[in-house]
Amino acid sequence: MIVIDRESSFSHVEREKLLDRVMGPARFGKSSEALRRGRLPADGLAFVAHDGKHIIGTVRLWNVQAGNSGSALLLGPLAVEKVYNGSGVGAGLMYAALNAAQSTGHRSVLLVGDPDYYARFGFHAASANGLAMPGYFDRHRFLGINLGPEDALSGSTGILSATGQLAH
Repeated sequence: MIVIDRESSFSHVEREKLLDRVMGPARFGKSSEALRRGRLPADGLAFVAHDGKHIIGTVRLWNVQAGNSGSALLLGPLAVEKVYNGSGVGAGLMYAALNAAQSTGHRSVLLVGDPDYYARFGFHAASANGLAMPGYFDRHRFLGINLGPEDALSGSTGILSATGQLAH
């Protein structure tokens, strides 16, 4: 039975092995990784999917400063063990993360990813249009979503910068 739950402090090693299998070493060169490096995910906003005792999926949200729009979250990486692709594990992780972010008062989430996949959750490029990532990123894959009634990302300009707690 597949269960989605908040990531525990004991999940780190197995989670990193999953990311290595699914994403490979190229993940370390991405702009979004530069924002995450040396930091902890946003409090209570890291999730894993388990099938029995094995982690088969993961997603984390990170505190960032979204230019002149203020605080936001950066989602990623979302990774699911390849044998579970198409099973709904990724969607379950996304809904868990977005619902938790909204319920804790966060106003917006940004990510770099497949526009067709993330559109079903409400992400679109127009929300992130005035913002940029540090370093190289694919503009058409830089997406955002507003979590509240106000358009928190409307008119935003500037470069994302890391905020939040440093890792020990």
